[in-house]
Amino acid sequence: MDTSRLNDIKLFLFDMDGTLWLGSRLYPFTKELLRTIREAGKRYLFITNNSSRSTADYVKKLASFGIEATGEDFMTSAEATAYYLTKELPEVRFYVCGTASLKAEFSRQGIKMTDNVEDSEGVVLGFDTELDFKKLHDVSRILCTRDVPYYATNPDLVCPTEFGSVPDCGSVSGMLRNVSGKMPIFIGKPSPLMIELAMEKCGVSPLETAVIGDRIYTDVKSGLNAGALAVLVMSGETTEEILRESPDKPDLVLEDAGLLIDRIKSDIPLEVE
Repeated sequence: MDTSRLNDIKLFLFDMDGTLWLGSRLYPFTKELLRTIREAGKRYLFITNNSSRSTADYVKKLASFGIEATGEDFMTSAEATAYYLTKELPEVRFYVCGTASLKAEFSRQGIKMTDNVEDSEGVVLGFDTELDFKKLHDVSRILCTRDVPYYATNPDLVCPTEFGSVPDCGSVSGMLRNVSGKMPIFIGKPSPLMIELAMEKCGVSPLETAVIGDRIYTDVKSGLNAGALAVLVMSGETTEEILRESPDKPDLVLEDAGLLIDRIKSDIPLEVE
């Protein structure tokens, strides 16, 4: 893949938390970066493994930052999971361990759901900021007593916050593995599914797409798996030690996504790490 010039990129797929903002704090470069991409005649989408919020929730969050967006500007792991389940398992009734927003998204997409353990025919695990022991008990009971389809929206171990991190879907999956001996099939990044859906939505090829994020094992790897330009920013979870020891290497490493602004404006060649 020729990564010599940023001018080749028509679609920028941005991870959000840790890349464009951190918790409730918008990075100072974000608005200018998004405006620069638009002015250059290119497009961006926001992609996220965070399934605790619906697309409508993210539209509101961006509005709180003073950034206008619509549902068409997003591709979430909740959307990708719903797309996969409606295509592959349309008749299965799932117990969904997730937020009300995730369940609303699934309902909108036509996913069959139940809160009754006995009626459940499968399990979907999301990043559940409303998690309680009853949900853990229910999922443990299902996984320990039956062989059912078991999926999770994303494998992220932690979600970054202003003070550090909180456990994400991957960590809860590990906890449930200790109970049941089972691990879910993960739908979100690093699976290329979200990236491929985004490229299909925008009518671009992998050679015209860049995936920008702060995690190697999800953001960067999903870009690599989809054949897109994989850009790592050091403004979130990844440390120099993590980068050095990772077997998956990004095409480009930047201190933060704001460093893309001048490169887009001046069409400076990208130097591949």
